[in-house]
Amino acid sequence: MYADHRYRIRGVLGRLSDARRKPRIATATVAGSVLMLFLARFASLHALEQTKAHRFWKAWLGAPLPSADSLGRIVSELHSEGLRENLGDLLHQFRRKKVLRVPGHGWLALILDGHESSASYHRCCPGCLQRRIQTLDGERIQYYHRNVTALLRAGDRCFLLDAEPQRPGEDEVGAALRLFDRIVSRYPRAFQVVLVDGLYAQAPFFRRVLGSKKHVIAVLKNEARDLMGDARGLFDVVAPVEISEGGVERSCWDIEGFRSWSQVGSPVRIVRSLETVTQRRKDGSLDPRRSEWIWVTTLSQEQASTRTVVLLGHKRWGIENEGFNELVNAWHTDHVFRHHPVAILNFTLMAFYAYNLFHAFISCNLNPSLRNRGSLLHWARRIMSDLYEGRWDLPLPQPP
Repeated sequence: MYADHRYRIRGVLGRLSDARRKPRIATATVAGSVLMLFLARFASLHALEQTKAHRFWKAWLGAPLPSADSLGRIVSELHSEGLRENLGDLLHQFRRKKVLRVPGHGWLALILDGHESSASYHRCCPGCLQRRIQTLDGERIQYYHRNVTALLRAGDRCFLLDAEPQRPGEDEVGAALRLFDRIVSRYPRAFQVVLVDGLYAQAPFFRRVLGSKKHVIAVLKNEARDLMGDARGLFDVVAPVEISEGGVERSCWDIEGFRSWSQVGSPVRIVRSLETVTQRRKDGSLDPRRSEWIWVTTLSQEQASTRTVVLLGHKRWGIENEGFNELVNAWHTDHVFRHHPVAILNFTLMAFYAYNLFHAFISCNLNPSLRNRGSLLHWARRIMSDLYEGRWDLPLPQPP
């Protein structure tokens, strides 16, 4: 098995622990089961349980597959810090094995963004957030879960690193600051710049990142902000730089030294990009589509060129396209496997671990000619077929 041969996941899963006092099912057995839940893209624990009779589980786990109820209950008692440490160890191995490489412009990026994983009018738990929704039947309370996800971006490759649940009574930026503090203390050299949406264009967030000797690139959306007004006044008198790349025509304005945002305590730089992408319609006519992007950043022009800031600014969408969209639509991570705040977090972290292993296998283990024979879903189905046929014979070590 690629993952075990390259990254010794049997030993990694064997190091996990939980809060049970007298466990009858080994923690490694539960972790190995959940890892396969995601690698084989099962949509629920009950769907996984239906494969219980297959010989694969005895060979892979060294024990029978636990029931769906047992898996959900035990995952809610797993120590989340152990899962985070496993992700950190995997990141270290990825960097050492050159799975993640420094891009040409030299900037490794940390992308932070919030994601709502579930919502219900009926089910709630101690970790649920609440909001009032106006419906046809009147106002109702909706319960939901939201977390802030951290994704490392190295050129065209990404690594899902950590997640932090948003707590009742706090906003997304508050959870993001807690997540950022943990990441920057554990992985101080893993990134140099933080990419965020316009929601994070707040002075406390910028000051915290600058205080950690990192830089920020944030989307600037608020037209009422004094900073935006000053920038738009200069866009009319400063000549743009024309950049043509990958079928996209860009007119870019790059102005630094803005002090209108005095709460940050440091001058900032504004980069604006008017972009035109021309598409050909079915009738042969050309359809130019234009969009405007504006970013505020702490990077100086000497540190990063206009082109670099624009490219990094667009890389923020990686957490939406390659992160949330793929995890939800192909990995079923928005399914509530067990409605418990610790279980929801732990299933998310295990999905991150499986996601990183899967993409490393596709990008580093398969040669291009073989890789191009099928989509990512095709290779996921191949993993599921191996499960049903019981091809793997690497038992996980059981704790003494």
